Amino acid sequence: MCRFLLLSLLSLLALAGSAQADVRLLTSIKPLQLIAAAVQDGVGAPDVLLPPGASPHNYALRPSDVRKVREVELFYWIGPDLETFLPRVLQGRSAPTVSVQTLPGLHLRHFGEGEAHADHDDGEHDHDHRPGTLDAHLWLLPDNARVIAARMAADLSAADPANAPRYQANLRAFEGRLTQLDQRLRQRVAGVGGKPYFVFHEGFDYFESAYGLQHRGVFSAATEVQPGARHVAEMREKLQQAGPACVFSEPPWRPKLTETLAEGLPVKMAELDALGARLNANAHGYEQLLDDLANDLAGCLEGL
Repeated sequence: MCRFLLLSLLSLLALAGSAQADVRLLTSIKPLQLIAAAVQDGVGAPDVLLPPGASPHNYALRPSDVRKVREVELFYWIGPDLETFLPRVLQGRSAPTVSVQTLPGLHLRHFGEGEAHADHDDGEHDHDHRPGTLDAHLWLLPDNARVIAARMAADLSAADPANAPRYQANLRAFEGRLTQLDQRLRQRVAGVGGKPYFVFHEGFDYFESAYGLQHRGVFSAATEVQPGARHVAEMREKLQQAGPACVFSEPPWRPKLTETLAEGLPVKMAELDALGARLNANAHGYEQLLDDLANDLAGCLEGL
């Protein structure tokens, strides 16, 4: 009798193990990991390539990173317009690789789009964000997250058919939460759209265009390079003309010139985190990323 019970228990454990197939999914950046975590909830845990605080524009891969990219079953990245360091490494991959910027159904923007009536000039763009080039910060639009999640659910279902119903159920739950998220974000930023603010990195246009916001200028100061006196004077003049305003940097860096710019002016310094560096990868992580963005924007602007 004991032997029969033991064999039955081992059979059940084997079935449970087969239902929890370990599909190794890797994303280049945290926002994609957050979307994958929603799809894999209860089945697996996606990994992320870039460590917290690393820039996707110029990350230097370690040998262990290269091995990880080449060995995982599924790999997702934005594309060559963001992670310029990845194309050469990806040539050595044979398993499925998805550049999400190429997915059909995405709403894509290009730098300089819709700025005819905004207070911009060509010098205000980041050097690697030239007008007319693709704005690769596409994850900041919930509708794009839907498209990415749907592709991930399809790929995971194909790689792990036993858990396909769970992936599809997770996808439907995520899509429902995105509808609620969109309504929540609109309510949170209502009333602050006309208030002036400045950013150091032109990475928020998807979010801004969706929710009626518009930065007044981009200071385009690289963290490792101190701009010249003329550029600093021009930035201070813009702040003086704006009156009470917010200036947003991105964690973990705050450019050294922020205090110089704000000295003696009615300027509030705050942070916007487009990458969710401090977030945990769980089923609700993506919603938390955009909730935090809306709260940080509105929280500063409401205090002007």
